[in-house]
Amino acid sequence: MNLQVLSLRDASTGASARILVGLGFNCFSFQPVVGKQPIEVLWSTPEATAGTLKPSRFGIPILFPFGGRIRGTSFRYSGNTYPLEIGDDLGNAIHGFVLNRPWRVTEQTENSATGEFWASVDDPTLLQRWPADFRIRVSYCLSGTALASEITVDNPDQRPLPFGRGTHGYFRVPVGGASADECLLRVPVATRYELAGLVPTGKRMPAEFAPQLFAGMPFGETHFDDVFGGLKYDSGRCTASVSDPQSRRTLTLKFDEEFRYCVVFNPPHRQAICLEPYTTLPNPFELQQAGLEPHLRVLPPGQSFWTKIEIRLT
Repeated sequence: MNLQVLSLRDASTGASARILVGLGFNCFSFQPVVGKQPIEVLWSTPEATAGTLKPSRFGIPILFPFGGRIRGTSFRYSGNTYPLEIGDDLGNAIHGFVLNRPWRVTEQTENSATGEFWASVDDPTLLQRWPADFRIRVSYCLSGTALASEITVDNPDQRPLPFGRGTHGYFRVPVGGASADECLLRVPVATRYELAGLVPTGKRMPAEFAPQLFAGMPFGETHFDDVFGGLKYDSGRCTASVSDPQSRRTLTLKFDEEFRYCVVFNPPHRQAICLEPYTTLPNPFELQQAGLEPHLRVLPPGQSFWTKIEIRLT
C-alpha cells in the first residue's frame, strides 16, 4: 500500500511531526525537543506506515462523523435508516468514516499543514450512509514543544448535518523516564457513563475514580475503557495530563469546551494511554430516540463548526 507521509519541522527548536495523509490524516509522530533531546510522545509502530496496522490503533486517529460505537450496523435519523459497517468484534460500527480513508493536503508550510476529507468528493458512497454531505478539515501547527490542531467541520449540503467528532490520541508512557507504572494520569472528570457491550446506555453515575484522576492516578493502577463526563474547564479549556516523576516531564492535552466527554482507554500493550475528547456521547441516535441528551451536533446548511486541541510537553 502506498501511503503518503507528510513531515513537519520547527526550525527554531528541531521539533518534528509526521502525518499519514493516506490513512486518515493521522499524526503518528510528534517529537518535541526538551533539553536538546527529542522525545517521542505518540505511540506507533512501523506497521502504521505500511498500512498493516488498524487505523484506530496508533497516533491520533480522527473520529468523524461519529466517535465511539453506534450499536449494530445501522441507525435511524429523521425517519430514514442508514447502513453502517461492523468495526469492532461485537458487531457494532465504530469511530466514523474518515480515519481509514485517504485525505488531501490543501495547505503546507515547513511547520504546518492542512488536510481535508469531503464525502461527496473523496468517497461519494458515503452519501448513502449519512444524512448529509460533509467536509472536515484538520490543520496541524508545530511550534516549540507544542502541536496544535484546529478542526473545522463544514456542511456543504442543503440538509442538516448531524455529527459528533473526536480524536483518539495514543500517548506514550513513560514520558522519557524508565517506569510507565509510576507515571501519573490526570483527567478532571466527575461522572461516568454506564456501558453495555461497550455502548453507552445513557445512564450517568458518579465516577468512582474521579478523586484519583483529579489528583494524579498512577498508570499502573489504570484499567480503563470508559466514557467520562462532568469535565472541568478553566477559561473554556479542559486539561488532561500524564506526568513522569523520573524524567520530570509532563505531557498535557488541552481541548475546548465544545468537547463534552472524554474517553480514557488502556490499550492491551500498555505502552500508551488513550485520551479521547468527544463532542458527542457515543451511540447518540439511539440515546436521542430514548429521550436522552447525547449532545448530538446538528449543523445547518452552509454553516461551520470549529474546535481546537493542543498537545504540549514541558
